[in-house]
Amino acid sequence: MTEPLLVQLATSLARPVGESERKRARLHLLDWLACVAGARRAELFAGDALQRATLLGNVLEMDDVHRRGRLHPGPVIWPAVIGAHGAMDNLLDAAVRGYEAMIAVGETFDDEHYAHFHPTATAGVFGAAAASASQGAMHSALGFAGSVSGGLWQMRHEAGAGKQWHVLHAVATGRRAAAFAAMGNVGPTRVLEGPQGLYAATCAKARPMRLGTSWKISEVSFKPWAACRHAHPAIDAAMELRAKGMLRPPFHVETYADALVFCDRPSPTSEIEAKFSLQHALAVVADGRNAVPGDFTMDAVGALAHLRAQVDIVEDSAISARYAAHFGARVNGLELIDTRGDPERPIDEATIVNKMSTLARWGGLQPAEAERARAVALEGNDAEAISTLLESWLA
Repeated sequence: MTEPLLVQLATSLARPVGESERKRARLHLLDWLACVAGARRAELFAGDALQRATLLGNVLEMDDVHRRGRLHPGPVIWPAVIGAHGAMDNLLDAAVRGYEAMIAVGETFDDEHYAHFHPTATAGVFGAAAASASQGAMHSALGFAGSVSGGLWQMRHEAGAGKQWHVLHAVATGRRAAAFAAMGNVGPTRVLEGPQGLYAATCAKARPMRLGTSWKISEVSFKPWAACRHAHPAIDAAMELRAKGMLRPPFHVETYADALVFCDRPSPTSEIEAKFSLQHALAVVADGRNAVPGDFTMDAVGALAHLRAQVDIVEDSAISARYAAHFGARVNGLELIDTRGDPERPIDEATIVNKMSTLARWGGLQPAEAERARAVALEGNDAEAISTLLESWLA
């Protein structure tokens, strides 16, 4: 009989994490801190600084993303490891394992799953559990967490903090599952592929789990712009046209089907709808803006209505066929297969440091706080300094 998937995953997670993965994890930590800093004035309420940071990590829609998994690991994994691992190397190793588990599970979900379920939540519980569990209790922690996996996309259609609640729930569930397994309790091992498991309940045909010798954190993309990731390919293409002096109305956007499902919003009525509007994203770039958080406020929505009206959007079957391995778009004839921030078109450390500075300023922090975050994330060896930083920001 085939070994249960969660046992295979737990075995894969036991391999050592190298210095290159730790260095990569530090960049993702800084990226997450930048997202928290930029969102710190959002009206979201929680008990302590870490819970509030958990809620804030995806508010700006600038959190990191794995394309094939169609999920955002950073907002789940970093709150799961902070405060649970004393030494920085231990924290970074746990984060790399959390990214691995969350992505490995998320990649197996098919289009039927994605049509109804939010993978950052459904796969997130596995990532938080892996980031929190000891190796001896790993497969039980994964099983307990997966047995209560969930997160419906319905929250996209209603105002409120549903998306943030999904992240908070994933973090709390994974950590509780790890604690329960650490007591010696044994969890289910076939919660994914079993006859009444997650695949049977949420997928038409789950994909094979992809485990290997390299760590999946290297596949994760950074987000340069304050909009839904499905809008980024069009933003990138429009910016390239603008740089060449060739971005002129009318604007014709061709992209993959899910980008239309999530982001075909010609008349956004809120900031979050503006972030999920391809029309507004194109208008932002056409107006000479750089898709920073201020470009998706209601003031910007009102100012750019005339440009949004000149944007039309259609699906291109060839671009859809390359999705989700590649998020692409064509704007007025210029096609990009991959987007700035993807591993194929990486951004450097300086760009992430600049993102930290920009978002800290947007969040009302002094420039010294951006430098403090950079030093803690990229150079620090005291994991407790992250908690101290968040407490000072969010008290």
